[in-house]
Amino acid sequence: MAPKVLVSDKLSETAVQIFRDRGIEVDFMPDLGKDKDKLAEVIGNYDGLAIRSATKVTAALLEHATNLKVVGRAGIGTDNVDKDAASKKGVIVMNTPYGNMITTAEHAIAMMFAVARQIPEASASTHAGKWEKSKFMGVELTGKTLGVIGAGNIGGIVCDRARGLKMKVIAYDPYLGEEKAAKMGVEKVELEDLLKRSDFITLHVPLTDATRNILSKENLEKTKKGVRIINCARGGLVDEEALAEMLKSGHVAGAGFDVFAEEPAKDNVLFNLPNVVCTPHLGASTTEAQENVALQVAEQMSNYLIDGAVENALNMPSMTAEEAKVMGPWVKLSGHLGAFIGQMTDEPIKAINILYDGVVADMNIAALNCSVIAGIMKRSNPDVNLVSAPVVAKERGVQISTTNQDKSGAFDGYIKVTVVTDKRERSVAGTVFSDGKPRFIQIKGINIDAEVGEHMLYTTNEDVPGIIGTLGQTMGANGANIANFTLGRAASRGEAIALLYLDEAPRAEILDQLQKTGLFRQIAPLQFDVA
Repeated sequence: MAPKVLVSDKLSETAVQIFRDRGIEVDFMPDLGKDKDKLAEVIGNYDGLAIRSATKVTAALLEHATNLKVVGRAGIGTDNVDKDAASKKGVIVMNTPYGNMITTAEHAIAMMFAVARQIPEASASTHAGKWEKSKFMGVELTGKTLGVIGAGNIGGIVCDRARGLKMKVIAYDPYLGEEKAAKMGVEKVELEDLLKRSDFITLHVPLTDATRNILSKENLEKTKKGVRIINCARGGLVDEEALAEMLKSGHVAGAGFDVFAEEPAKDNVLFNLPNVVCTPHLGASTTEAQENVALQVAEQMSNYLIDGAVENALNMPSMTAEEAKVMGPWVKLSGHLGAFIGQMTDEPIKAINILYDGVVADMNIAALNCSVIAGIMKRSNPDVNLVSAPVVAKERGVQISTTNQDKSGAFDGYIKVTVVTDKRERSVAGTVFSDGKPRFIQIKGINIDAEVGEHMLYTTNEDVPGIIGTLGQTMGANGANIANFTLGRAASRGEAIALLYLDEAPRAEILDQLQKTGLFRQIAPLQFDVA
């Protein structure tokens, strides 16, 4: 059945057509996002939800989203999506961080010009028939020091444009390295230094616990007298009350704000102050940007629903379409390894250790980790998936560790998963052969070569004669067909294992009969998702 997507906000027809061209059924209802009750009624019918800012994806809405796999936000900000609730429900949340970068950066530069030359006030005065040429004495940008808080994608473009205006650019960004700063032609500084030196300050960081009120009253007091402050990033980065007071006192000479702590901003302390330019969150509002992010979100959601590619996800590791093609068999293998060990482990798991060897060690480990964890957690929570599994593991206090190593064995690459409980450690390893099929290659340290099937039976026993006959005879007597039969042992007369691939799940009477023979230490039916 083709995936089904709901577009509940205004996206372009071109973007909607992308879904159709990829074979995805799409319902385009651009005003539905404003009606939360109606949206809740229908959301259970869809695999994907494409939105802008009008639709609110709340925990309550997600309770109705029984089939939802992905939410795609056409734009950067995802304040209208409850990402924690989405993760717990196993729903991927994507945004489009690159489609409106230039537009937002240009808006910040435009705001700098508007504040520096008091353009809105001068325009209003001239429209009123006044000719107050001497009243609107501005300042040049050339030669001034611009302090950029956040030198990532958008901040980096602002730095580039500002250098073109012959400004001296300094940047505060904990993730900006000295080498990258040198390539950008900016000076990397600490926040304290930026506050003291900047003639203009522009913010380009997301709103997080670390950045909330980064320009607090205390930090605003550290700024140079006559500074001008631009915020086209997120409301809540600046203490608006404190800024208003400093604008009134003259310490801050001007401000340009496109975003506010509360939006829509119908009443704000910055409104109607002299030399404060305000716009209604227009940073991404150009024809080009709106079209770009709409097309981008449609492509990303289609790539995920059709090919399993995860791009620009906020609650799971990304995996490009190219990676998905190469990694697909390894993702399946990692899920099978997790499922095997999860079905074999009854007691609470304290830790999961994952070893990646050879070619797989250079792949997207974070995505593979999610697959392993999901496989393990499915026994106790059948609804868990690659998105929700790490959340579930964290809630249970399970420690996750990984090790990468160069090729060390007979295979080009393999994955080994070990779980630790209070009672024991248990491990299983597997690889992917050239035919793209996952194989189990080691269980409990015993080497085997077993194809993975939907229905399997795992047994352990002492290495004595008669085991193969007993298993074969019992299966035959009960009409259970064996598709594949694999044996392994630690040493002659030592511990041995058998792994049977069956056409159907072994019935209770079969397990009963095997148990009564007294030959087996452990008899465990296993099931794997091989679709």
